[in-house]
Amino acid sequence: MKASYVWPSLLLMILVIYSVRMLPMVLLRRNITNRFIRSFLYYVPYVTLSVMTFPAIIRATDDIRCGFAALAAGLVTAWVFQDLFIVALSCCAAVLLTGFIF
Repeated sequence: MKASYVWPSLLLMILVIYSVRMLPMVLLRRNITNRFIRSFLYYVPYVTLSVMTFPAIIRATDDIRCGFAALAAGLVTAWVFQDLFIVALSCCAAVLLTGFIF
């Protein structure tokens, strides 16, 4: 990239990020009363986290089967124990065991 494009690129990025964060505050001054929109906005953080996390878990190892085993082990132990440390240990154990098998 040429040095002459650095400052305009930075200013454009600042403008886009600032507008994305400030427009909802400026346009939505009242509470949202629509039930559909409120329920949609309630689940957005969970969906975003899932979309970023699940592919990273599956593709974290060389073998995709190890990733699916870690995902399954993590889901089961999270459901049963609800402890992040136990979930992380079970995912690591699942990858280790399936790595030995495959």
